Amino acid sequence: MVERDPTRMCELLVGLEEVAVLGVDDDGVGPLVVHVESTGRRSGCPECGLFGWSKDRPAVTLVDLPCFGRRTRLVWHKHRMVCPDGCPKTWTVEVPSIAASRMAMTDRAGRWACWQVGEKARTVSEVAVELGCDWHTVNDAVIAYGTPLVEDPARIAATTCGLGLDETLFARTGKFRFQSWATSIVDVAGHRLLDIVEGRTASAASGWINERSQAWRAAIRWGILDLSGPYRKAFTDSLPHAVQVADPFHVVKLANQMLDDVRRRVQNETLGHRGRKHDPLYRSRRLLLTGHDRLDDKGEAKLLSLLDAGDPRGEVRDAWHVKEVVRSIYDLDDPTVALAFVTNLAAELQDREMSPEVRRLGRTIKTWRTQIAAWHACKLSNGPTEGANCMIKRVKRIGCGFKNFGHYRIRVLLYAGKPNWDLLATITPR
Repeated sequence: MVERDPTRMCELLVGLEEVAVLGVDDDGVGPLVVHVESTGRRSGCPECGLFGWSKDRPAVTLVDLPCFGRRTRLVWHKHRMVCPDGCPKTWTVEVPSIAASRMAMTDRAGRWACWQVGEKARTVSEVAVELGCDWHTVNDAVIAYGTPLVEDPARIAATTCGLGLDETLFARTGKFRFQSWATSIVDVAGHRLLDIVEGRTASAASGWINERSQAWRAAIRWGILDLSGPYRKAFTDSLPHAVQVADPFHVVKLANQMLDDVRRRVQNETLGHRGRKHDPLYRSRRLLLTGHDRLDDKGEAKLLSLLDAGDPRGEVRDAWHVKEVVRSIYDLDDPTVALAFVTNLAAELQDREMSPEVRRLGRTIKTWRTQIAAWHACKLSNGPTEGANCMIKRVKRIGCGFKNFGHYRIRVLLYAGKPNWDLLATITPR
């Protein structure tokens, strides 16, 4: 049935229950202003419970969603009540469907702003421009509606068997641009950022883990880390039953770094300067870091000819072979065989005939041999953690610098923490 009553049509267009439209202001320049009042709601005196009398109707201007492409303001003429029995208190009738208490934005606009900034990773300033309001108005709504979403216990309770830790840079502060770090805590099997805490120390990660329930901690079977001493201590202290796993990417990266260090040292010892574009070792730098199985015959022949020309003592060639052996760790399938292989490799790399860089790599592999071999039992890596860090950096980049860690945490978790957005419609801001 088509509605033809003008007042009812306005009420339908406003789209709020228990609301009567009093009028609309349009000066043709500023936002569209819709005046409303609540209907059908009587409120009792907080002292004696008697239904109150209307004392006055203060007008509260709220930012609302755009209407027909126009920025819109909702002017809510609230009912301030007084007790007919003479109680000294007055009170204002609240309608949560219009706006939460002390919010400068309507309830629907606040939920929309939270979803736009959180799920869609839009900037607060961009949403504020679209609504025609202040930056703080939108940010307050994002924090008010977003906090219950990220603090939802079910989001953390759904964690699977693997937990990953990694660091991200939060901010550079002060005259000397002091670096403030944060620790990302990730469900590596569920590909979900669980939380982000200040600092990159063992105590920061342990404090968060220890706040979880005993049942939650008992379900964590694997602790994934990137050869970080503080994070190893965090797992040892807070999850002693979990098997620690060294991320394969960082193990191979360590071998690549060793190879680069050897190449640079030999370059300086043989030619007396850093690499230049016509130097054999400089020309070989990318071929050296390419996996041997990815080199075709032409590429391998070119690499060997460059090593013959620029590596008279064969140190770079030996380091290249060591790098390939480290990569071959992940060709094994049996965890027991892998542990024996890694243990023997660490001992061989510490031979006195090896270069200092290779011996240093051997010591590191010896220290982390059990964590390196443990990967073969679970096949989990810190890849999801690095992916979460990329999402964190996107939020940080569009934010153009964060100073308040609490706001930073909410924004990051709304975007990368996979909250249950179906709960947004049920949230009542505090």
